[in-house]
Amino acid sequence: MQQVDFTTLTAAVRELQPDWIPARVETVYQRDRYTLALGLRTLEKKGWIAISWHPQAARIVLTDPPPRIPDTFTLSQQLRSVLGGLAMVEMNMVAPWERLVRLAFATRPGAEARYYLYVEPIGKYSNLTLTDADNLIITTAHQVSNKQSSVRTIETGRPYEVPPSLTDPMPSLEEPIDRWIERVSLIPDKLNQRLVRSYRGLSTILMNELIATAQLSPIQTTDTLDRSDWENLFAYWQKWLRTLTQVEGYQFHPHLTTNGFSVLGWSDSVTPVATVNDAVETYYTQILDREAFTQLKHQLTQKLSTILAKLRVKANTFKTKLLESTGADEYRTNADLLMAYLQEWQPGMNQIILNDFETGEPVKIKLEPEKNAIQNAQFLYKRHQKLKRAKLAVDPLLAEVQAQIDYLEQVEASILQTEEDRENDVRDMLQTLLEIKKELIDTGYFPAADRIAKAELAETKPRSLKTPSGFELLIGRNNRQNDLLTFKTATEYDLWFHAQEIAGSHGLLRITPGAVAEEADLQFTANAVAYYSRARQSQAVPVVYTATKHVYKPKGAKPGMVIYKHEQIVWGHPQGIEIDR
Repeated sequence: MQQVDFTTLTAAVRELQPDWIPARVETVYQRDRYTLALGLRTLEKKGWIAISWHPQAARIVLTDPPPRIPDTFTLSQQLRSVLGGLAMVEMNMVAPWERLVRLAFATRPGAEARYYLYVEPIGKYSNLTLTDADNLIITTAHQVSNKQSSVRTIETGRPYEVPPSLTDPMPSLEEPIDRWIERVSLIPDKLNQRLVRSYRGLSTILMNELIATAQLSPIQTTDTLDRSDWENLFAYWQKWLRTLTQVEGYQFHPHLTTNGFSVLGWSDSVTPVATVNDAVETYYTQILDREAFTQLKHQLTQKLSTILAKLRVKANTFKTKLLESTGADEYRTNADLLMAYLQEWQPGMNQIILNDFETGEPVKIKLEPEKNAIQNAQFLYKRHQKLKRAKLAVDPLLAEVQAQIDYLEQVEASILQTEEDRENDVRDMLQTLLEIKKELIDTGYFPAADRIAKAELAETKPRSLKTPSGFELLIGRNNRQNDLLTFKTATEYDLWFHAQEIAGSHGLLRITPGAVAEEADLQFTANAVAYYSRARQSQAVPVVYTATKHVYKPKGAKPGMVIYKHEQIVWGHPQGIEIDR
């Protein structure tokens, strides 16, 4: 994951200063364990600045309003009580070539600062610290005791100390080219590493961009460069410094790159964005959403796998009992034969062979030697009754367990398909999983303590495709959408599709009044519905379709579970459809 370096932090702070200094602090909200949001208001507008001390995504940027869910973090409560109503009057980089930003707060613009908020976006050591006017620490995101660090402690009540400065020299526009070449080429090594190690405030990603723009290789060694290479590279080095110091009107040009972001815009395959803040926040939002998506998907699939494994064991147990009960009538028949031929029984017999009433074929009946014929018959009658009762008891239990398995397999299919929704951004994919998690909580498969607030959920839309004749095909991404499509969106003209007895999404073919779906439309829909089912890897999948008025939801049925009638079958070919990703 790309980290905010000194250049990016400088660009972000300079972009925020003119719009948000001064600004009144209306509230403080903590989004998660690493991210704080300051609610600010100026004479012209209001907005939110996010301050993050995440180990890989530390930053300070303009952000969207936080969700309307309770904030229970102690740190934000402390900051809210101290900073609420004050004016933010300063936002500056306070240490030369170091990633350290200081926010100052006073009673009003022009007054002396009463509190300082130090932001240190320095990778795994990132931190956030609030001090009073005398720089005594009031609270901090991470306390660092002298046992944890002998160099610098961060504890409440102690004076705040800035991070120790690096000993490397600082880049300078005044440095002559020969001195610069001498310093960088002192030890033959990879070019990008020599630059990073020769000066403070540099990052490998920044140097890679600078070197590549000079049409050199970041990993070529310094002893392979000739004078013209050095001069070309030095020209871009000075261009970067002029941009950083904004000398001669040089400006930052924020871009999103293939694997990250750039505030210089010199990289290949870049997408321009309006502001540095947009570039940084867009990149980290996507990365963190992807991590949250992967984590939540793993949590859901693991939970479902565990539940399904237990249910399948239970279902197999019930099936075994039912299999045993299929011989119940045989016990009754044997008992009847034994009672009809009592005279054939002899004391001490452990089996007897009698002719069947209907076929006349000989039937071998096992006997208990210590029991007489009547007692053996009674035993067989009791065995018949026991197995008959077992079947009556087990049938509904098996049906209930199988219904749960069918439902959870449907949910599991929705989760597995979420990764395939490349046409959506990661945020939509994450929201789809959150809807699935909420469904599992509501149906009792997840603990109620994990309940998701409504503010965390954003409405997601079903997949939308076009058939050869131009009809719209909607396919649900989860059971909530499946139910909405089938029972809310559908009209009397539409057709409903689903893979036959296979977990998968509901498909709704929207047909305008008076129009008729062609064979190609039905085949396209069947292919798509088969693709979004558990049978995706099959060559041919039976897909049922019927008018929406023939689809019903049984009383008490779980989300997405329906029954239907008057269905027809089309064989879908999931490999025969091109899905845009």
